[in-house]
Amino acid sequence: MNFDELIERRGTHSAKWDKMQEFAGVSPEDGIPMWVADMDFRPPQGVIDAVKAYADHGVFGYFGDEGAYLSAIRWWARERHGWEIAADDDGIFSTHGLVNGAALAMQTWTEPGDGIILFTPVYHAFHKVIAAGGREIVQFELALNDGRYEMDFDAYEARMTGREKMIIFCSPHNPGGRVWSVEEQRQLAAFAEKHDLLVVSDEIHCDIVLPGHKHVPFSVAAPEARGRTVMMTASTKTFNLAGMHTGNVILEDEGLKAAFAATIAGLGLSPNAFAKHMVPAAYSPEGAQWVDEMCAYIGQNAQVFDAGINAIPGLRSMPLEGTYLAWVDFGGTGMDRDEVMRRIAEDAKIAVNQGLTFGQGGESWNRFNLATPRSRVEEAVERMQKAFKDLQ
Repeated sequence: MNFDELIERRGTHSAKWDKMQEFAGVSPEDGIPMWVADMDFRPPQGVIDAVKAYADHGVFGYFGDEGAYLSAIRWWARERHGWEIAADDDGIFSTHGLVNGAALAMQTWTEPGDGIILFTPVYHAFHKVIAAGGREIVQFELALNDGRYEMDFDAYEARMTGREKMIIFCSPHNPGGRVWSVEEQRQLAAFAEKHDLLVVSDEIHCDIVLPGHKHVPFSVAAPEARGRTVMMTASTKTFNLAGMHTGNVILEDEGLKAAFAATIAGLGLSPNAFAKHMVPAAYSPEGAQWVDEMCAYIGQNAQVFDAGINAIPGLRSMPLEGTYLAWVDFGGTGMDRDEVMRRIAEDAKIAVNQGLTFGQGGESWNRFNLATPRSRVEEAVERMQKAFKDLQ
């Protein structure tokens, strides 16, 4: 795969490119979109071929026989993550992406007014869906130790009120890029058991792990917690298929399966047929090789980005372990947020995600998407250095 190829995405209904003027005040004509989390890379050729074959057939009726689709999900979990998902097919549910999966989990197991715990700063869509569902957002801020995030369960313990019913756990962490250890996840499982909390583990970035790090699914790290665990995975982030809007909610407890199945049935939900063709093509040996090459490329992009950003006094990029999202602290500049954002958008002409949208702890930070050709990352670094040249 040629990850250096510059693919023209403007004028293709790309949210990342065609909406950045509206989102960040940056023109797509000369701006660099480093905000919304999709890649500027094509997926493996097998995925493209599967879509073409389906289109060439020309009949788009109801999809039947999910055997290959479900087998591919189980194969990928076993081969890539050492996770054995039971062969019975009633534990794998297709949702309209994983934000939808989280919303369905809240609808199934919580009531309006219940507290939903987030370890902040964390993916902004979680905040939105919790608020829209009438639940209470409980922000437990991550501790920043030696430049990396850690969960501080002693601090969280003191803040529990009894209204909390669920944790939405982001693993690997977005936006901080942490790949959580087995021990950290076991501590989370113990905390959830003590307070009778359901853990919704969003592992959409589980395959995007940089060399030297290894993702362990929560269900594997803490198998004793499967009776209170909702696993969520997807091929969409891994292979740049976000527009497919298909994710997996995987349950390994009979009671949880029955409750979630009732929610799905009550809403009349069913997946789209394109996903049933694309996912098996992605979750394949060819797809595995593509992911290995992509992760190595992202790792090199991160090295280029971090070296250039950390050379600017007052800026600090958090070391990336997983995801393709760089998390940069501007707190050392002494500038207020408006001035920082003006320089990024107007001077550097880069569209980024503002850290404050990720909740408590993100106020001085901004998120940069590195899943783009290296020449564009290098250009972004040069623009940032010019935009903050008075700090040099």
